[in-house]
Amino acid sequence: MKRLSYPKTSLFVLLIMLFAGNQLLAQMPMRNFNRVSILGWSDDSHYLIRNFDAEKNLVTFSVDIKTGKSTIVPATKTDRELLTESLPSGVSISNNDIIAPDMKSAIINKENDLYYFIRGEKELKRLTNDNTPEVNTRFSPDGHKIAYTKNKDLYVYDLVNGKEIRLTKDASEKIYNGYSAWVYMEEILERPSHYAAFWWAPDGSKIAYLRTDETEVPVFTLNRLDEPDGVHGTLEVVPYPKAGDPNPKVKMGIADIATGNTTWVKTDYSVDQYIAWPFWTPDSKKLAVQVLNRDQNDLQILLADPSTGDFTKIFEETTRTWIEIHEDIYVMKNNKGFIIRSLKNGWENLSFQGWDGHQIAQLTNLGFRVNSLDRVDEDMKLAYFLATGTESTDSHAFRVGLDGKNLIQITRGDGTHNVSISTKGSYLIDTWNSITSAGSIIAYDKKGKQLKEIYKFDQPLFDPAKNSKAEFVKIMTSDGLFNMPAIITYPVNFDPSKKYPVVFDIYGGPDVKNVYNRWAGSSPSWYSQNGIITFTIDHRGSGQFGRRGLDYIYRSFGKWEILDYEDGVKWLLSKPFVDSTKMGITGSSYGGYMTCLALTKGADYWTHGFAGSSVTDWRLYDDVYTERYMDTPKDNPDGYKDGSVLTFSKNLKGKLYITHGDMDDNVHMQNSIYLISRLEDEGKSFQFMLYPEGRHGWGGAKAMHSRNEENNFWLENFFGKK
Repeated sequence: MKRLSYPKTSLFVLLIMLFAGNQLLAQMPMRNFNRVSILGWSDDSHYLIRNFDAEKNLVTFSVDIKTGKSTIVPATKTDRELLTESLPSGVSISNNDIIAPDMKSAIINKENDLYYFIRGEKELKRLTNDNTPEVNTRFSPDGHKIAYTKNKDLYVYDLVNGKEIRLTKDASEKIYNGYSAWVYMEEILERPSHYAAFWWAPDGSKIAYLRTDETEVPVFTLNRLDEPDGVHGTLEVVPYPKAGDPNPKVKMGIADIATGNTTWVKTDYSVDQYIAWPFWTPDSKKLAVQVLNRDQNDLQILLADPSTGDFTKIFEETTRTWIEIHEDIYVMKNNKGFIIRSLKNGWENLSFQGWDGHQIAQLTNLGFRVNSLDRVDEDMKLAYFLATGTESTDSHAFRVGLDGKNLIQITRGDGTHNVSISTKGSYLIDTWNSITSAGSIIAYDKKGKQLKEIYKFDQPLFDPAKNSKAEFVKIMTSDGLFNMPAIITYPVNFDPSKKYPVVFDIYGGPDVKNVYNRWAGSSPSWYSQNGIITFTIDHRGSGQFGRRGLDYIYRSFGKWEILDYEDGVKWLLSKPFVDSTKMGITGSSYGGYMTCLALTKGADYWTHGFAGSSVTDWRLYDDVYTERYMDTPKDNPDGYKDGSVLTFSKNLKGKLYITHGDMDDNVHMQNSIYLISRLEDEGKSFQFMLYPEGRHGWGGAKAMHSRNEENNFWLENFFGKK
């Protein structure tokens, strides 16, 4: 349950994050590739735009930003397309294959072996020939080598000399080299890593890798019982440290490709700590390693010598509550240091740090969150970044000098802004929208002066019979400390003189925002089409209020979230068009936890809930995520008790529908079993649906079944329909 980060938005493309639920999907639409959009720049004064020609066909234009003169750019094939087209007949590039940095060659994973293809050749070259699959193949930066793991040992293949080099030899059932533990993959390296735990040096001469020992980590057993698993079933046994359990023991090795020898960074192996996300100096002479203590409130960056393993501490950050390992550190190409997002005044701000351990410059000291560092122009000594601005639901582009001076906010106006910067930074183009406007595309000069509006997006005239209206509101918490942002979306043909049911559509985890000021489109959601108001609100621990709000969550999961959501219910009940007997809530994962807790701890406020893949007791979830916010069950027994759905199960009086996949390797179905057992013992009525082979979410026919079950749950309970 690695927290869903703020959108790590490039200045060219906004990566929209999707949360479960019809309304959230409506709020966060996928990028529309059939609309006008900025594609980038051909030089410092010519931008590329996809727009309609005279025949209403989408084509690419190159436009002179000074004169407005445009020419059509002929369609050309990309290097990837040329590589793909040159593959031998019957061969294609799949998700398990990789393409070299220069896009002129590829590694094809075929029948558990690796094959090498160079554009212009007619056949694949076989690299490996054994029965053991190669996993997580990665090109070296120069494209001359590849690295991968096999049976959880680390290998390199020299593509120039045609030689496989085995770098480690002691992997076993519980010991891995360059391959991570499940809990590291889920909570620290994240699922896109696919368990890869090695990092090439820039010059390709060395590889840093994690050695993991899970000997002391308790295992959890999943029992595969669906028809394809046979009449006796199949056991899936995985080391899984739950809150308070022993952790994987890890250390960072640096393998020299030429000698095959490993040098270990001399961290204390006896200390229970997390080590991950190293980064190299540009000359490959030093490796920076991030080390986080088990309490997750003290992060250190150590600069290690690859030849000896000796290190010096060059950065440290501590907090009273928690801190996380950084995944987005920018290393200066000129070897002067790195830029990191660290906590400053309760918000994430940018700091320019030197390799000698001294701060070169505090780039920002803002009273709002820097979401991402998106471009560093080392020649011009400028950094471009995205931040919320003073309104936490917005997203704006900013620029600052690498000396921390001359900070400017480039974009203006409420809403979500995405900026494309010209090659030398002389011009910027902003594509923006807001909850009330489809927005436009605007050109600025480097000083932030608006030059002209390039394009205005069509905004259909609102038709109450066809469209639903979304309204942005603020709701004060009952203690008067936080003015929570919320979005209420009304049904089609909304009549304020009538009574309507409401569904909260939430996730609710710490530091995860659900409410953004951006255009939701004009098409109504399923809820709106069926006479249901949807409501999305962010509590004090959502990240909207920085550390001032987040720190309330520390050691108290479920307390403040529910109290704040209850204030949302009170606000809704003050409206004459809300039906107090039909207050629903739905979510999955942490959102499932919130739903179950709302129907039990908050039983006086919510009447109906549809919960998916729910944590019901934090003793049952993994230690990295849980202890970050809650400490251990031994250190915080009252917090764990008060944060457990089981503690309040006796209060259930509404309608609760629980779903879970029996092969959920993240939030184990054990969570739902615990709650179901307790509810049965207390004589409570509820519904439960199990999804065989379902992990932490599922697709295909079962996903359609789950969606239909949820829709029917609302229709039957709100309107008596079946």
